[in-house]
Amino acid sequence: MTSDASGHPVREHPMWLPDDRLAALRGRTVSVLGEGDVVDTVRAEAARAGMTDATIAADVLILSADDAAAHGLADLPTAGLSAEGFVHDVRDGRVVVAYGGPNGALYGWFHHVRHLALGGGDGTTRHEPLHELRMLDHWDNVAVHPYMGQVERGYADGSVFYEDGMLRDDLSRVERYARLLASIGINRVTINNVNVGRREARLLTDDLGSVERLAAIFRPWGIRTHLSINFASPLTLGDLDTSDPLDPAVQRWWTDAAARVYARIPDFGGFLVKADSEGQPGPYAYGRDHADGANMLARALAPHDGLVHWRAFVYNHRQDWRDRTTDRARAAYDTFAPLDGRFDDNVVLQVKFGPLDFQVREPVSPVIPAMTRTRVALELQVTQEYTGQQQHAVYLGPQWSEILAFRPTGDDGPELAQIIRGGIAAVANVGADAFWTGHPLAQANLYAYGRLAWDPALEPGTILDEWIALTFGEDETTRRGIRSILDDSWRTYESYTAPLGVCFMVSPLKRHYGPDVDGYEYSAWGTYHFADRDGIGVDRTVATGTGYAGQYAEPWASRYESLDTVPDELILFFHHVPYTHRLHSGRTVIQHIYDTHFAGVERVREMVAAWDALQGRLPEDVHARGRERFAEQLRSATEWRDQINTYFWRKSGIADEAGRTIF
Repeated sequence: MTSDASGHPVREHPMWLPDDRLAALRGRTVSVLGEGDVVDTVRAEAARAGMTDATIAADVLILSADDAAAHGLADLPTAGLSAEGFVHDVRDGRVVVAYGGPNGALYGWFHHVRHLALGGGDGTTRHEPLHELRMLDHWDNVAVHPYMGQVERGYADGSVFYEDGMLRDDLSRVERYARLLASIGINRVTINNVNVGRREARLLTDDLGSVERLAAIFRPWGIRTHLSINFASPLTLGDLDTSDPLDPAVQRWWTDAAARVYARIPDFGGFLVKADSEGQPGPYAYGRDHADGANMLARALAPHDGLVHWRAFVYNHRQDWRDRTTDRARAAYDTFAPLDGRFDDNVVLQVKFGPLDFQVREPVSPVIPAMTRTRVALELQVTQEYTGQQQHAVYLGPQWSEILAFRPTGDDGPELAQIIRGGIAAVANVGADAFWTGHPLAQANLYAYGRLAWDPALEPGTILDEWIALTFGEDETTRRGIRSILDDSWRTYESYTAPLGVCFMVSPLKRHYGPDVDGYEYSAWGTYHFADRDGIGVDRTVATGTGYAGQYAEPWASRYESLDTVPDELILFFHHVPYTHRLHSGRTVIQHIYDTHFAGVERVREMVAAWDALQGRLPEDVHARGRERFAEQLRSATEWRDQINTYFWRKSGIADEAGRTIF
């Protein structure tokens, strides 16, 4: 039991798995066939639901696909079923789940829970994940960082793993967390921050027991544990005077380190690495490239079936703002495209969805389709660093769906989801907060991430309906109210913050929360909007700008290059244009800025009213927390509107056509 800001007691929220969602199973019989930790977890889940063990004629039968024919179920479509796949069959009230492997049994169980929450019904469906790797990366620090705190970019209190420099004594909440992740198909978790401090680096050595304890909790839920490591560990933790990846002594150090990990954690997943980025050490210090660094680690892990997730977030963060030829957006492609084909098979290049940094609107990174001979993972951000920090209700499912459906080679080519061979990873958004995610509605983003990582073709609205039904139950007024709040909330947030593909209009001093139009404009981080009296936007064309648009394959290179074809929502990402430039929508750039910011605040007022109308239909602690967050969202959205509109009115000298108040 914890307390809210007013001191009222708040119980730990069950997210989308409240026990009453299992009521339809209570008293029914079940037979779970198979052996192993994960199958035992399914048995425990059935017992939790109040089901009783029975023979093969049980109301719910869960068995391997290989055994289906022997039990008179040869007609089920199980041929070639993957280890994580399952067939769900409901006939005349009897349920059969035929699974390809133990994880498939677990996923089939949770699919049936969803099925019941959405009304049930007879039918046979086959389910397999598109991506083998579906990963969550925690940015949790063991020791409290003096600036970033216990969790970097954490907006939901402390870490569920660590407290005051140590692994928590009571890890029962981690067990409940593992259950929640398994229910949405997550099968990999990195347990510490990619910015690895000296204390966190010791998880690889004398504090390996902490990793072992967490891995033991995640294992029965079909989840493999990964560790972020510091590339300079042989130098900082060992007795070597170098971390050169081509040095045989360094290679032996990592081989021995990997062997020690796997001796204690046989199913350990591998290493996540941030190198030569934002102050983190890497192979550049020794004149080596990123393939050299990644492959050295990959070869230490290869005998154990381990992976290296090597982040492509590499750029110069000490730029001269006066130099318009330097473009942070170009950096990842310029660094990694020449290395395509040089990475070992167990290296996964983890690439952020856009070329900058999880902005509310960016083009899809050209690195992903360029690396045709490299395993690439798409990286998303569930934690809302640049989308309201879980103070604002912003459902990110539509954004991710657009990214996954992007066709890098044109309208007739494959979608991005179909070409990424290294799976999907995302930065986690949970913490020690009683609601797990700070804002109760931010739970929808974690749920949506898992569902889209499993099946990118799912409609974000369908996923939202699932989450609402599981979390809030059958009351139709509640369902409609929450749907109305979240359905278009990403575009609402975009409308009252940074317009038309402009990035980083956020406050550096408030850790990226709230407006600061020029907060990064003259900094060394290299993110600019170049607003002057005549216009706004970054010229990234090949003809007159940084050349970034030319990193795309056709037809996108030409579409982004031309003002005639660049999408409105990205025009200022690719072009510097006059305020009077007319968009495809028919509005001028300046009028678009004014209109959307006024409209965005009005839309937030409607969201607040919709939440207020649910009082009495939601648990009081849920409604109270939401009311607190919506008050902040309206205050912040108003501040965004007034600062952005005032800034551009003063820059341009062009008045709002509607004559509304601008300061």
